[in-house]
Amino acid sequence: MSAVDLAEAIRLRRLSVRELVAAFLDRIDAVNPLVNAIVSLRERSDILREADAADAHLAQGGPAGSLFGLPMAIKDLAMTRGLRTSFGSPIFADFVPQEDDFFVERIRKAGGIIIGKTNVPEFGLGSNTYNNVFGPTLNAFDPALTAGGSSGGAAVALALDMVPVADGSDFGGSLRNPAAWNNVFGFRPSQGLVPGGPDLEVFHAQMGIDGPMGRSISDMALLLDVQAGYHPHAPLSWEKPGSFLEGLATPASGGRVGWLGDLGGHLPVEPGILDLCEAALGRFAEASFLTEPLLPDFDFEALWQAFVVLRQASSGSALKVHYDDPLKRALLKPEAVWEVENAMRLTAPQIRAASVIRTSWHRTLLSLFEHFDLIALPTAQVFPFDVGTHWPSEVAGRTMDSYHRWMQVSAFATLGGCPALNVPVGFDDKGRPLGMQLIGRPRGDLAVLRAGAAYEATLPWQVGAS
Repeated sequence: MSAVDLAEAIRLRRLSVRELVAAFLDRIDAVNPLVNAIVSLRERSDILREADAADAHLAQGGPAGSLFGLPMAIKDLAMTRGLRTSFGSPIFADFVPQEDDFFVERIRKAGGIIIGKTNVPEFGLGSNTYNNVFGPTLNAFDPALTAGGSSGGAAVALALDMVPVADGSDFGGSLRNPAAWNNVFGFRPSQGLVPGGPDLEVFHAQMGIDGPMGRSISDMALLLDVQAGYHPHAPLSWEKPGSFLEGLATPASGGRVGWLGDLGGHLPVEPGILDLCEAALGRFAEASFLTEPLLPDFDFEALWQAFVVLRQASSGSALKVHYDDPLKRALLKPEAVWEVENAMRLTAPQIRAASVIRTSWHRTLLSLFEHFDLIALPTAQVFPFDVGTHWPSEVAGRTMDSYHRWMQVSAFATLGGCPALNVPVGFDDKGRPLGMQLIGRPRGDLAVLRAGAAYEATLPWQVGAS
């Protein structure tokens, strides 16, 4: 059953919360030891006690929120009150926060039962989920392969039916990439739709965004309805325009899709990826979404370098407090040290210049969306690789100059502040999953989800791995 159907069954008391939660815990017991997707799992007795309390609440005629009784495992980059939050780092291996992230608080208020966390790479850096606290998360389709990241634990738990719906977060593809590599949907919302925080700094660090992951578009809309909306302590957030789940009742009426592909050869892409995406776009035509090739007149290398600078200024600067402590610095992985040391070399004019390039890209996107309803390109430039390889050093014969260069394809939506949806496109001849991004105009989140639902209806295979 879908998350939407499960939530309805609980509200109508066709299914008890205890029955539902126990079934998911049984599934976790059976599957999680094979893939290491869920970490910091609470004691079963404590979870079932909370489930029983939820059933008693319903029996007394109490109200039920939209996620009432659904078991939720929160990505381990988000704070969960009273539950260990490690950020995938030995520095925080035993950290138990006393407050929730804003969206976690909203999940609790909507009746979700938080059962544990989903695994992440250290501080969310990189698209391969491994760390020195819990170890690696393995791909839902092949345990020899990476799950992607940084929402790798969430994607695998979702694909293997250990949770009904999942949260992820995305700066440079961290939600989209693992969704693609585990045959599920993942949605990076428009900048500001889901409020971030609480945080020490709320104005500069605004390119990392929380969003939903699901085995269906409607399941993601269910969670997004809870996550989204203005929060006074997140001043760059904004009110959601209405219910996304209800909005899906009005189907998409087709549209024009601009296909970026590999940007005319600018992006190195593993053979087979473009073929899968183009076949998916062919199916999309069944829903009256017609594709045209698109190559904007833009300096994409300059755009990537702007992304690198802005990421260092944000992520690297945030990690400097740990770098400054010699004992903690020794616990940082090399990619974290690289981010910090490069951030320390940045100047204010460099950061402003990067923001100017980003602004120019935003203007370019707005002009493109005057002619196209969606822009499409692969979600990843490579298929899932060996889990023991931290990151690809070469793609299609080209050397990668940083730990995240091979994910350049994810930067375009991030820098534009656009909603970006990963949709599954199928498998290569080795059985490795892949996905494609559908990018919409800023604040056009519902239109992107409607298009995703139209695409979902054309899929000839089941989403997920179970």
